[in-house]
Amino acid sequence: MNSAGIAAVHVTICYHENFSEMIKNVISWNEYFEKFPNLIIHGRNINDVSMAHKSGRTAIIFGFQNCSPIENNLGLIKICHQLGVRFMQLSYNNQSLLASGCYEENDTGITRMGKQVIREMNRVGMVIDMSHSGTQSTLDAIELSERPIAITHANPSKWHAVPRNKSDIVLKQLAESGGMLGFSFYPHHLKMGTECDIDDFCNMVAKTADLIGIDHIGFGSDLCQDQPDSVVGWMRNGTWLKEKGKSTIPGFPGQPVWFQNNQGFSNVLDGLRKVGFSGQEISKIAGKNWFNFFKKSFVPSGTELDP
Repeated sequence: MNSAGIAAVHVTICYHENFSEMIKNVISWNEYFEKFPNLIIHGRNINDVSMAHKSGRTAIIFGFQNCSPIENNLGLIKICHQLGVRFMQLSYNNQSLLASGCYEENDTGITRMGKQVIREMNRVGMVIDMSHSGTQSTLDAIELSERPIAITHANPSKWHAVPRNKSDIVLKQLAESGGMLGFSFYPHHLKMGTECDIDDFCNMVAKTADLIGIDHIGFGSDLCQDQPDSVVGWMRNGTWLKEKGKSTIPGFPGQPVWFQNNQGFSNVLDGLRKVGFSGQEISKIAGKNWFNFFKKSFVPSGTELDP
């Protein structure tokens, strides 16, 4: 990440963990911050991101891919924010206490508790992330949230029709509300998967910019490195699936040749130039849009930090 010039990364510290299990992951990261201060810092706000950029380090921003750490206690949202968590998905593929996941047959939208959670997340400065949520739940979240939400890692379903990718209707409403879309490089979200062509990907980015505007797009790589295949089973199934034979234990797909790791961002930026993006537009996609979003989102409602 350092050698590629990555100033900030959203790091998942929860898939299905409850609060106490999630705390163990925070402790592990705190140990990393102590052990590798020349490489990483804990990213809580834009000042941390600016500091990381200026010093050649990477700000690690904590995020949840599920709402399980708050259990059924609204008060844990502020506690998680105090621990440095800045993103929380309202559901992860399945139905949660807050919203329906994208793999549920019936998307019933944001629940009663979900409405209260959205209000509290808005208040404390935690971003609502609907990357793994269903269409109706995502549209509800956009409407209910008083602050812009994010879809941190997904692509347009018009380009590649899988449940995790998002419709034009969702993307337009996301942008109209001031939200952000992070383009994913995870093969299951790419047309042709591992064999996805970089020109095709960059043309997709261009069409999305035409659809929702250059100020609402960035990168959300969904990159997983140096993890055993068993981690995918935990990510997708947690402890709720009993039948765990070979057919239900997936593995990591291979990354496309042009994005094997963070060094691949240089290939993507070259590809964006090739399809006609200007230097200013590429700067926005590469980081400025997310930076501006962080500035407005990571602090309590009604406040804003200057770098």
